[in-house]
Amino acid sequence: MQVTVEVVGEDTHEFDVTDETYADLLEVVELSPHEVSVMVEGRPVPEDQPVDTDHVRVLRLIRGG
Repeated sequence: MQVTVEVVGEDTHEFDVTDETYADLLEVVELSPHEVSVMVEGRPVPEDQPVDTDHVRVLRLIRGG
């Protein structure tokens, strides 16, 4: 399945996934689960759940500065 990962306010990535979790997607885009919320259809999802959608939004909660 093809998944689009939108890091809100930054960039968008596309990946082919089979049995990856949302945490696996975060690792690929080099973000920590501790600094973001993963959203599907406007609702947060646990990072340890398998990816079951074609569009994921990632909201950064912590940003360096």
